[in-house]
Amino acid sequence: MRTGFARVASLLLALVLLVGCQPASFSGRQAFKHVKALDALGPRYVGSEANQAAADYIAKTLEEYGWEVTRQNLAYGGERLQNVIATRGTGPTVLLGTHYDTRPIAENDRAEPTSPVPGANDGGSGVGVLLELARTLDPAITAERSVMLAFFDGEDRGGIDGWEWAVGARHLARQLANDANSRPEWVLIVDMVGDANQELFWEWSSSVSLNETVWRVAHDLGYEQQFVARHKHYLIADHTPFAEMGMQAAILIDFDYPYWHTRQDTLDKISVDSLQRVGDVITAFVQQQ
Repeated sequence: MRTGFARVASLLLALVLLVGCQPASFSGRQAFKHVKALDALGPRYVGSEANQAAADYIAKTLEEYGWEVTRQNLAYGGERLQNVIATRGTGPTVLLGTHYDTRPIAENDRAEPTSPVPGANDGGSGVGVLLELARTLDPAITAERSVMLAFFDGEDRGGIDGWEWAVGARHLARQLANDANSRPEWVLIVDMVGDANQELFWEWSSSVSLNETVWRVAHDLGYEQQFVARHKHYLIADHTPFAEMGMQAAILIDFDYPYWHTRQDTLDKISVDSLQRVGDVITAFVQQQ
């Protein structure tokens, strides 16, 4: 009896250890929890208390997931900005980025055009996806490459008081362009991906080869209805500074979102399924590189 019990116990222990070694699966629900936490802070425009609280939340979460976190401070237009950068692994660098700041004025809102944008999707959904990716990324991936997760400040104040777009991303792009050891092999930006009526087209200024590879992964996963492999929009966003400096860069974005830069960009517009699809695609894409 003791011998039989010992064998069963050994098998159970081996099973537990095997399960424990498996990487966690990306969860759209967990990504949504991060979006909800950011949304609860209120509008996160540059210089606001909510903006600082968002940076703190992102940094704390990344540290809890075991990433090395640095805060990149910069000044622009009389304001202090802060990028939150997380890294893990050794080898060639790849970069996944998003922005966490929100628009200070909702100029597309007919009723309240001077009020700040809540930014559940624009400034929230990309953060939710990348924070969940930070939790679930297979350690084997970072054994072969250095993965950088960049959370940018100052993306969404462009065109106001003389501000350019993607201020935080421009700061990091200039730094990485001059650093041979950290210059990314590719840059993929995730922005406005959480709406229920999800349609992600190729953006005109994005790397063609990067677009083709990412969308091919999406099609292999059965997401061809949401990832539409044709060009539609030309945008200046967080991928732009990296592309301008000769890096392979692309953006995942649903720019047909009807609540863009309005007070209606709220949590009820965010779909767990949309977050799940984007998380699945990015996970599979990174694994294949």
